[in-house]
This record gives sequence, C-alpha cells and structure tokens, in this order.
Amino acid sequence: METRDAIFTRRAIKHFDPDHQMTEEEIRTLFESTLQSPTSFNIQHWRFVLVRDHELRKKIRAAGHDQAQMTDASILVVMTADINAWNEDPARYWKNAPEEVGKIISGMIGPFYSGREQLQRDEAMRSIGIAMQTLMLTARDMGYDSCPMIGFDFEAVSKLINLPEGHCIGPMIAVGKRTQDAWPKPGQLPLEEVLIENQFS
Repeated sequence: METRDAIFTRRAIKHFDPDHQMTEEEIRTLFESTLQSPTSFNIQHWRFVLVRDHELRKKIRAAGHDQAQMTDASILVVMTADINAWNEDPARYWKNAPEEVGKIISGMIGPFYSGREQLQRDEAMRSIGIAMQTLMLTARDMGYDSCPMIGFDFEAVSKLINLPEGHCIGPMIAVGKRTQDAWPKPGQLPLEEVLIENQFS
C-alpha cells in the first residue's frame, strides 16, 4: 500500500473479528516498524505493553467503558513511556554513531533535560504520539485496522499493567481485522483554517 493511501484509509475502527489472530511474525513486523519512529536525541522513551492475556484484557475493558475493541481486536497495545529514559545511560542511544558525534550529542542530553520535569514528561508523551501514528499506519499497510483510545481509567489500567514508577501511560491501540466500516469522516477542518503562514495574526 502506498503511504498516502494508508494515511487516507486509516480510521478508528470499533468492530473487530474476535476470532482473528495475528501471527508472531506479523506482530514483530508491526513493532519493528514502530521502532523506526523518531524521538528527541534518539532517546526512545516508549515502552509498548502488548496485552495478550484474555482475562487481563477483560479487566482493561471493564476500566474502559466496556469498549468491545479492547477484547475483540487481535492485539491490544498500551502505549507507555519511561520518563527518565534521558538519564539512563544516554551513550547507548548513540553507540552506532561516529564516536565524536556520539560523545557530543549524548553529552547534551543531561543538561537539556535535567531539572525540567515538565519537559521530561512532555517529551515522553510526544514520543508516544509519534510511535502511535507509525504503528497505526504500519497496521493499515499490513491490511489491518486500528483504534486509538483514551477512554479508560488511566489509574486503574496503570495498576493492571503494573506500570513502573517513573513511567507515564498514554493511549492504547487495538489492532485487528475489521468487521464493520467506520462512519464517514465526521468533518475535517479546512486546510485554510489550520495552516498559518509565518505567524499568527
């Protein structure tokens, strides 16, 4: 599938075939592609929680306003991030770069984020967002559909997945085979309303 086709045909699907299973190879392909997403300083904050256990998925659904896609989709992914990844051996993020380049850039990470807790969290959430879009477009390219979700009790789901201290939870994504099409797009804003030339007036 062409990239543009994946972008324009990706929709938030609510109805999935509960009997369909993705292969291990497909799941690996999905996440290996997601790992190609960019992050600031190549920190790669994301931690993807692939929820396979059916009983756990039922509990997550109960904490998610009984949304059927949480249990019916082939896979359920809770997007989380390590907020402190910037301070966890940053040299490893640049191990394959030319030595001098790696030393300079990895040395910039600490001074940039140190003492800036809001920036640390914002960066982690930005990384989640970019990775989410990569995952959903990859799924579409593979012939699957997805549904990003924030309609759940974040505290309850954090406990269910045993989210470690220093991590944040973002949306979750259901991926699988659709059984019903999405509604027509409800109303995209015109480009002229959202594209600003140079400065806001």
